[in-house]
Amino acid sequence: MKCSILILAIIFPIALTAQYDYGVSPEFPYGQANPKAPKQIKDFEPMIGVCNCKSIVRKKDQSWGTPVNMTWTFKYIMNGMAIQDETIKEDGGHSGSIRQFIADSSKWYVHYYSSKSPTTIFPVWEGNKKNEKIILYKDQVAPNGTKGYYRLTFYDTSKTGYKWIGEWVDVTEKIIYPTWKISCDKIK
Repeated sequence: MKCSILILAIIFPIALTAQYDYGVSPEFPYGQANPKAPKQIKDFEPMIGVCNCKSIVRKKDQSWGTPVNMTWTFKYIMNGMAIQDETIKEDGGHSGSIRQFIADSSKWYVHYYSSKSPTTIFPVWEGNKKNEKIILYKDQVAPNGTKGYYRLTFYDTSKTGYKWIGEWVDVTEKIIYPTWKISCDKIK
C-alpha cells in the first residue's frame, strides 16, 4: 500500500505536467500551439500576444463614435488545443472569446462573452480562414426583418498587428453595413 502511494505521488505530478506542455509558462507567456491540434490552430498565430488597439462603434444616429483605447490579448489554452482572447477597454468594458477549431466540421467556433452584456448562453460565431482573412458568421436579422448575418473579419494580419471589422451582411453578402472596427498594433 505504501509503495502504491509513493508511486502515485511520483507519477501523478509528472503526468499532470505532461498534460500542459503547451500551456502558458515563463518561457512561453502566451502558450504554444499543440502539434496534435488541427493545423488551423495556426490561423490565429499572428494575433498571439498583446496589442494596443483602437475600437470604434457606430452610434444610434449611424455616425461613428469616438475611438476607445483597448488592449487585446490572445493566448493558447487547453494545452495548445484552443485559443482565448481578452479585451480590456479604456471605457471600462471587457470582453473575451474561446476559439476552438472542430475538425469534424472543418470550422472555427468562437464563443463570446462581455462584462457589459453578461448572458447565460454565449453567442457563437463560426467560420474559416479564406484568402488570408479569418471570417466568422452568426445568424442575425436586421431591424427591418431582413435575414442575414453578423460577420466578423480579421484582416491585414502581420507580426506587427491586425485589423478587425464587425458588419451586418444580408444572406448574399451584397448588402454590407459595418458597425464596429478595431485596429491593433502588437506590443508583445
